[in-house]
Amino acid sequence: MAARVVIAEDEAIIRLDLRETLEEAGYEVVGETGRGDEAVSLVKEHEPDLAILDIKMPGLDGLSAAREITGERRAAVLILTAFSQRDLVDRARDAGALAYLVKPFQRSELVPAVEVALGRFKEMRALEAEIRGLEEELEVRRVVDRAKGMLTDDHGLSERDAFSFIQGQAMAARATMRATAQRVIDGQLSP
Repeated sequence: MAARVVIAEDEAIIRLDLRETLEEAGYEVVGETGRGDEAVSLVKEHEPDLAILDIKMPGLDGLSAAREITGERRAAVLILTAFSQRDLVDRARDAGALAYLVKPFQRSELVPAVEVALGRFKEMRALEAEIRGLEEELEVRRVVDRAKGMLTDDHGLSERDAFSFIQGQAMAARATMRATAQRVIDGQLSP
């Protein structure tokens, strides 16, 4: 499936060139604008994989738009600018941009920059999903350990027997270990 792109560039000729280059390379341009505030709206509306944002635009500059888009993890962001000053590069990175392209750029530079942004965004999402999974696993362990502690203190079970009780009850009820342990903690379940 082709990556979906929103283009925000206030110079119409550059916007057209971007669209043509991207479409020739197999990307789907789902929205385009010359304003930063409209870019944020287009990203919310179309949920693209990538937003290409010029730094200098009316309505909302590209860095502010990038902060809004990346703050909500809506899309990868590639920043376009006519300036290559180090502080601007740093500000773009701090705004969440995953790639940066200085105008005027060669058509041959666009696709690699797009792929870098998309690849980094995919990696970030995978890491965030892994973190969420680990946090959930940690929370399950915390709840199960608390329930085991209650079973050992209140009912004299060994830690192994307490775990076996929670596990057996979870299997019998076709419930999760976390939900079963929570029932023990809430006083709804005991041996």
